[in-house]
Amino acid sequence: MILNNQDILNLSERYRAHFINSLSGYKSANLIGTKDLNGRENLSIVSSVFHLGANPPLMGVIFRPHSVRRDTLENMLETETYTINHVNSLIWKEAHQTSARYDEGQSEFDETGLTPYYHAGFEAPFVTQSQVKIGLKLRQHQTIELNKTVLVIGEIVHVEVDDNAVKADGFVNLEQLDTVAVSGLDCYHTASKIDRLEYAKPNIPTTCKI
Repeated sequence: MILNNQDILNLSERYRAHFINSLSGYKSANLIGTKDLNGRENLSIVSSVFHLGANPPLMGVIFRPHSVRRDTLENMLETETYTINHVNSLIWKEAHQTSARYDEGQSEFDETGLTPYYHAGFEAPFVTQSQVKIGLKLRQHQTIELNKTVLVIGEIVHVEVDDNAVKADGFVNLEQLDTVAVSGLDCYHTASKIDRLEYAKPNIPTTCKI
């Protein structure tokens, strides 16, 4: 299959959405936990979380255009507090179900059977069943003029992860934590490590870490 730009634009809407979403490869599958100003909990799966920097520790997430009600995004902007929770193989179906268009005020926690968990002093709900729980404070957001999607940047202020999955050099073993990935809009994958490689240097052959 060889497509030019016009060929892509001529694809049917749903076909194009699946096709273009698949081209970027495997993506992270995360649940974002929020509360609104009235204390109502919300949970939403996203596949657009990305690392933005380690000092300060920042993570970004992209949302579709804010042209309709988006509870998760609106809660993040209003309360400036939210959580990111890795999806694993025990909850991937429940996580996917959070993408359903529930009525305003309906809690996806209640609808899917996932359990909210609160850490003292942090207002947004974590997902109990997740093995990697990250608490963030909103630092910046902007609308990308090219397609009106919304970029939200948060600073990591709280992390919960099993000590045994964090290696001596700080590497977090996601396979050990059963973190799953997503491709396209709806295909979920478990991960199998090939190997870790040493830091690449010019004129030195690439070798595996010992």
